[in-house]
Amino acid sequence: MASNKNKLVQAAGRARAGAVAPYSKFQVGAALLTRTGEIITGANVESASYGLTCCAERVALFKALTAGQKDLVAIAVVARWAGGPMPCGACRQLLAEYAPRARVWIADSANLKKIRTFTVPGLLPSAFVFDKEAA
Repeated sequence: MASNKNKLVQAAGRARAGAVAPYSKFQVGAALLTRTGEIITGANVESASYGLTCCAERVALFKALTAGQKDLVAIAVVARWAGGPMPCGACRQLLAEYAPRARVWIADSANLKKIRTFTVPGLLPSAFVFDKEAA
């Protein structure tokens, strides 16, 4: 898993170059790893109406889901931020719904070798998710 972690963080670092952040200049890249080893990337896209901005994590997740990839095992998020950028609440919620068992790897783009590891439940305990079994 260590080689996957480094590979995924590197992919997120490369994805960061595709960020469209004309307002904040805060470029974020994300990379998702599927159970089959496929890597799907995304970068943040800003709007002048900040509510319409989409985080890198959600861009990557939406690309994966709409391509039929549902077995997601890890996500890496990279930006130039001390310790790396933490996913926002909206991203945590969507990860809890669509990648609840995924590892979350966070790194500062200035030091991609220093990777912090989290779990989705660790980032969003008691997440609001639909229990299909109870319905």
